[in-house]
Amino acid sequence: MSVNQLILRNLKKNLKNYYLYVFALMFSVALYFAFVTLQYDPAMDETKGSIKGAAAIKAASVLLIGIVAIFLTYANNLFIKRRSKEIGLFQLVGMTKNKIFRILSIENFLLYYGSLAAGVFLGFSVSKLIMMVLLKITQVDGIARLHFSGAALVQTLLVFTAIYALMLLTNYIFIKKQSILSLFRVVSNTEGRVKTISIWEMVIGILGIGMIGTGYYVSSKLFDGDFTSVNQLFFAMVFILASVIIGTYLFYKGSVSFIANIIRKKKDGYLKINEVLSLSSIMFRMKSNAWLLTIITTVSALAIGLLSLTYISYYSAEQMAKNNVPAHFTFVDSESAADFTEELESNKIVFTEKRIEVLQAVMNAEEIIGLKMEEYTQDPAAMSVTVISEKSYGQRDVAKDEVYLTGYSDIMMKFISMKDSGPIEIRGKEEAIPLHYLGMEKEYPVSRYFGGSPVAVVDESVFEQVKKDLDPSIQRDSSWYIGIDLQDERELTKANELFNEHQYTEAGMNESRLDSENIQKRQMGLTMFIVGFLGLTFLITSGCILYFKQMDQTEDEQPSYTILRKLGFTQGDLLKGIQAKQAFNFGIPLAIGLLHSYFAVKSGWFFFGTELWSPMIIVMTLYTALYSIFTVLSVAHSKKVIRESL
Repeated sequence: MSVNQLILRNLKKNLKNYYLYVFALMFSVALYFAFVTLQYDPAMDETKGSIKGAAAIKAASVLLIGIVAIFLTYANNLFIKRRSKEIGLFQLVGMTKNKIFRILSIENFLLYYGSLAAGVFLGFSVSKLIMMVLLKITQVDGIARLHFSGAALVQTLLVFTAIYALMLLTNYIFIKKQSILSLFRVVSNTEGRVKTISIWEMVIGILGIGMIGTGYYVSSKLFDGDFTSVNQLFFAMVFILASVIIGTYLFYKGSVSFIANIIRKKKDGYLKINEVLSLSSIMFRMKSNAWLLTIITTVSALAIGLLSLTYISYYSAEQMAKNNVPAHFTFVDSESAADFTEELESNKIVFTEKRIEVLQAVMNAEEIIGLKMEEYTQDPAAMSVTVISEKSYGQRDVAKDEVYLTGYSDIMMKFISMKDSGPIEIRGKEEAIPLHYLGMEKEYPVSRYFGGSPVAVVDESVFEQVKKDLDPSIQRDSSWYIGIDLQDERELTKANELFNEHQYTEAGMNESRLDSENIQKRQMGLTMFIVGFLGLTFLITSGCILYFKQMDQTEDEQPSYTILRKLGFTQGDLLKGIQAKQAFNFGIPLAIGLLHSYFAVKSGWFFFGTELWSPMIIVMTLYTALYSIFTVLSVAHSKKVIRESL
């Protein structure tokens, strides 16, 4: 057999065995090329100035290089170790190490650059679709065209050639370092197989679970007021990070084996064949891959958490806009409001107008409020408050001695705990008015120009009393909120164009709800886009790594399957155990990653938006569904190995 024939045969074999690696490489190249193409796409000019699109894409492409480089280098190391016996046989028949290196390099060159060419073509094909998605989620008006960039191609070739050179270097070092004897032992030495569980491992297992639980508990208390200074918050965050990461490592190093051993002991050693194949494998395999699984779990949690938070902000854009801009258009300048209403009338756009006089006062809420983080205010019992009359607001009647607050904020309620009722005082410049507090409601009656929440709604007589005793030093330049709502929301776009055409925002805090919503979507849309694609890249690369590890383990265990088949166990019997094993191998890192991200998101989601559950569940469900694909592929490969074992 000639060298060329040998190379072609090995190439065919590698394509057959490592098709998922080829796919991941093609996907990585396609995504990187598409990202770089976005940098040079003229349509990106539409995003400059508002969301700095090209700069953000460039930063994301650098992160993408790091993820892909680590994945390809790690996968290459797995493959070269897998072929160690083959390399040893080449040396036994008289080939020099340099010649073996040249053969492997040619094989890798054909496989690598073939995948690179296919990836570039795929990236070019989907670049227009990616641009359309980006423009859609960022609410930017632009035209996406199929654009091929020579500069993007050159940059992609340079980056992936550098990664290829790194892979060749690692292969060269591996071949030069190994002796013929050691090459036949590489696979068996890569993973430890300890058949007993020591007391120390049990301690590690319990400690790992305890550290993760402690990190979760501290994260749930992070913004409950238990940490009242910046330094305390910082050290608490560092403790949570260290506790969870170290706990995750100890969990894989000892907890999984400890729990599996407890299950096995409860059965007094009488295990079914599927339990032998699943429990025994994860007991002694996961501890040898503890570092790898810890990294995959941590980065998965980071990706899910960041994507959840950015999606929370994007998902909450509409509600946040309603909170900040209660009407379709809000004005604090009467002249601008009058001019805008004339424009609407001339364009035959039907609208309603609401005017609310707004005052600023101080509220003494000592009896109903438990203000936390007291060191940030001189008077813990006093807080600024916006005061409006129930007559002008028109939502709910109150008696002369009653008041209720409205403008519920998740952030405010996280740091400030309020009773449902109790006595409070509205303080003016000279006197205080005692009132009975009726509770907090969610509606935002006036725009954020007046200081946001809370807003105190009082009886008209009380409002006039406060008005006569105002403290001028805390009043706003304008004391009127003017809200304009359209009767037909289909005319909102046209009305918004009129609003922006006359530049009413320059007169003060006159605002458009549609503009406010679009600004937040532009700000968070690109971030969500980038985090989503980086998360998808990591998901595919980490899933491939776990798949390769399971593929190696399954083929190592093929002799055991042969023995079991000869003893009379059917393919179905063995497959049940393999399915359970793969569900554990892929499911445990996924479940831990989801838990990490859940507690991380839940501890501070209210800084990012108004809705927690829907965005987070959508992200986690999508991530789980994509991740499960690798479990299915791994089971399919195991089924093939079982079928060929006899």
